[in-house]
Amino acid sequence: MSLPPDYFQKLVESCPDIIIAVNRSGTVIFYNDGAQRTLGFTQEEMLGKHVLEIYPSRDEAKKVMGAMRGGEAGAPGKVCSFETVFKTKKGEEIPVAISASMLYDAAGAELGSIGYAKDIRGIRRREQLETLGEIAIGMSHEINNSLEVLVNQLDLLQQYIGRVASDEEYVIESERLESVETQLKKIQAITCRISEMAEEGEYGTKEYHDGHMMADLKEKRPPKPEEADGTIGASALEGLKLLVVDDDMGVCCSLRDLLQKERCAVETAASGVKAMELLERKSFDLVLSDVVMPDMDGYALYKAVQKNWPALPMILMTAFYYDKDHVIKRSCLEGLQCVIFKKPIDPDRLKKMILKQCRKEEAVLEHD
Repeated sequence: MSLPPDYFQKLVESCPDIIIAVNRSGTVIFYNDGAQRTLGFTQEEMLGKHVLEIYPSRDEAKKVMGAMRGGEAGAPGKVCSFETVFKTKKGEEIPVAISASMLYDAAGAELGSIGYAKDIRGIRRREQLETLGEIAIGMSHEINNSLEVLVNQLDLLQQYIGRVASDEEYVIESERLESVETQLKKIQAITCRISEMAEEGEYGTKEYHDGHMMADLKEKRPPKPEEADGTIGASALEGLKLLVVDDDMGVCCSLRDLLQKERCAVETAASGVKAMELLERKSFDLVLSDVVMPDMDGYALYKAVQKNWPALPMILMTAFYYDKDHVIKRSCLEGLQCVIFKKPIDPDRLKKMILKQCRKEEAVLEHD
């Protein structure tokens, strides 16, 4: 089946990307609909004009022509996805990727060239968002590690104030501590939202100042209220021997202080390797470990514990919901029972989780 003679011409004319042909003097002799939509110049405004009209400078045009004449991959007269800049009718400069060929007559003299150019602003934006997403995840992780320390210390401070303050002082200090706690929860909500936005790749914006836009970090929907299941008894964890593993020593010390307050015997390790060394020398009732660590991640540590001490329960904790390396998923598939998906860790939730893993019968009674 033969195609109509004008089939390919109509195809090129209607292509959504930019297609422009010029003669040997650089005069535009073909300018398609895609070029008009992207650059803003009509065919009447461009046909017969010099191609310099769509370049921000003569040097930029010379750079493209030099690349074409030099060729690439052993093919002189051709370029593929060569990045340059075009100028729109409004004067806006846009990044494009050109694939083009020189045209020659039978004697090898240049007749002109024809090029296909793609607007790569969308591609650049996606790359930027991907990079910003990785930065956001890392930032959220680091902030939540610090929040973990602050929340745990605040909990201990509240208990201390309750013991030593007079009635009048207790009212005043409690209001101050509640104010701090409220702001910490706001920061926690923001870091969680940043992680969600980075994972989903979607976010809303709102005007900040003088027309500048900023990401809207408010929650998309109100959080579900937590189940009111009470708190565990003051001595429920007494006597338990726990190992806390985190490469952030601030988190280790904070969790140690919190759990020692529950009369637990707590050891800390700044890495998975250090944790293994301690496990070889001492016995523990439970291991509480971070997921992201440089020398031995949470999954590797969990597998080692499972192999060498199969009866020893373990809890993994991560500073954000996003699990890029699937550490949580792989560990759960291997039998991991308990995961804390975000920091700061709720102290009561952590205590209940430890109780459930170490003293199952008491956990049932506490729940009842």
